[in-house]
Amino acid sequence: MSQRYGGEFSPKSSDRNSDTRTDTGPVERSPYRGKIRSRAGGRVNLLFLAPLPLAFLAFFRDPGDLILRLLAFGALIAAAWLTREGILAQEEYDARKIARRPAVPRKLFGSAMTGIGLFLAASVDGTPIIAAALGLLGAGLHMLSFGLDPLRDKGMEDVDTFQTDRVARAVTEAEKHLRAMKETIDRTKDRRLEGRVDRFIATARAMFRTVEDDPRDLTAARKYLGVYLLGARDATTKFVDIYMRDPGGLARADYETLLDDLEANFAARTRQFLDDNRTDLDVEIEVLRERLAREGVRTE
Repeated sequence: MSQRYGGEFSPKSSDRNSDTRTDTGPVERSPYRGKIRSRAGGRVNLLFLAPLPLAFLAFFRDPGDLILRLLAFGALIAAAWLTREGILAQEEYDARKIARRPAVPRKLFGSAMTGIGLFLAASVDGTPIIAAALGLLGAGLHMLSFGLDPLRDKGMEDVDTFQTDRVARAVTEAEKHLRAMKETIDRTKDRRLEGRVDRFIATARAMFRTVEDDPRDLTAARKYLGVYLLGARDATTKFVDIYMRDPGGLARADYETLLDDLEANFAARTRQFLDDNRTDLDVEIEVLRERLAREGVRTE
């Protein structure tokens, strides 16, 4: 890595092919290009805003109503938080080809908390039957709007769970580094820099998907998912600290060059994994053809 930002590796390592180009490879085929922005916004943000009148109006009522309104406010805010976390967990689940279902069904709990919050709010001025009906209606509408959490593991049928667990842990740790990079670069409020980091993240995730498809690649990819991304995260943090003090300095060009080199390395290694997998397939096909030939079966 560039000495300007510290670290222990050089992007121009021996792992990169001599003919690597940054405008080819998995970056262009990545299904994650343009999908960095999370869906945990919009309607979810409204869930945080909707209960605010309860907290404000609570202080103009008698103590009993005040307690009910504040409890309702707390339940609805908890529902909004659970819903947001549930959506983020589902996005991570959907992005992976091999994934375990979320351990906690956050969206389901969010629906339940919505029902409880509406029941408490309606109990202030309404009858228990009306309050219960509003609570059930609110919970049902929440469930229809945001759906249920993933209820089963994905892509884990007839696979070595030990290997997939190793890959899942490595990818989870790598995703933490990518999220830290994204959150750090967002501090600059520079769309060009944000887009540049998004492109690198898409390239890195293309490698993640390749390793998930064939866990045997994990050993060769471990330094990319660990050391390289950790170095990229630390370099991003140091760059942003410099950039915030001196936006017009040379640090920007050095940082973009670093991202170019990292992206080229990740793309080249991902192509190598794909080529190795294709070679393995060709060998399997050739062995099968020889076996069929010995049995007297002709193949085209």
